[in-house]
Amino acid sequence: MNQPLAYIHPEAKIAQNVVVEPFSTIYKNVEIGEGTWIGPNVTIMEGARIGKNCKIYPGAVISSVPQDLKFAGEETTAIIGDNTVIRECVTVSRGTIDKMKTIIGSNCLIMSYAHIAHDCIVGNNCIVVNAVQMAGHVEMGDYAIIGGSSAVHQFVKIGAHAMISGGSLVRKDVPPYVKAAREPLTYAGINSIGLRRRGFNSEQINEVQQIYRILFMSGYNNTEALDKIELELAPSRERDEIVNFVRNSGRGIIKSYFAKDAN
Repeated sequence: MNQPLAYIHPEAKIAQNVVVEPFSTIYKNVEIGEGTWIGPNVTIMEGARIGKNCKIYPGAVISSVPQDLKFAGEETTAIIGDNTVIRECVTVSRGTIDKMKTIIGSNCLIMSYAHIAHDCIVGNNCIVVNAVQMAGHVEMGDYAIIGGSSAVHQFVKIGAHAMISGGSLVRKDVPPYVKAAREPLTYAGINSIGLRRRGFNSEQINEVQQIYRILFMSGYNNTEALDKIELELAPSRERDEIVNFVRNSGRGIIKSYFAKDAN
């Protein structure tokens, strides 16, 4: 159902039951899946790939030209998975030659006035709260949450199931399963409530707590802590995910508030 006051380029590929409300503009080289609702005054630019049953609210701009002076007009995309909600005035830039795409996964909630820059990769079931500003090349794991009005530095990685406090300046990588808060941003415990809600059992949660006690609260540097974790704890999905994340961190991980207090 396309309103007569909306403009849809004839080359755009729109599923039969997509609703496009008045005053929205859809450019060429756009694909929109079944059941998606495009609210009024939405702009969907070239390279957008929007999944099924999404909701995109007024004022949003999807797949805009990257705010990157190195962008040379290469043909890139912005991909949004199924069942994702994009609220009012969100802006999502398409990729550059680095990754050629920006990705927001399925079942995500991107709240009003958030900006997701070029070449970001947002996992599934993520929440990006109002007015979060995400610079280019940021990676965000599944089920991660970024609190409102936070700013995320380019190339930062945020692990799965991490929860970042509102108003944070995220300059370093945030490992999986943790809560991060305060200024400068520091480890503030594990996201135990979120993990329980997602079906983690007590044994798994205790293991994650034990790993982060060694990493953040035992006085070891990261290399020493990782060696101790691998020596003392049996391999598991959670252990290996944390160890690999820390070992491969390009920007370095956040520090521990508790360790600082202990010195």
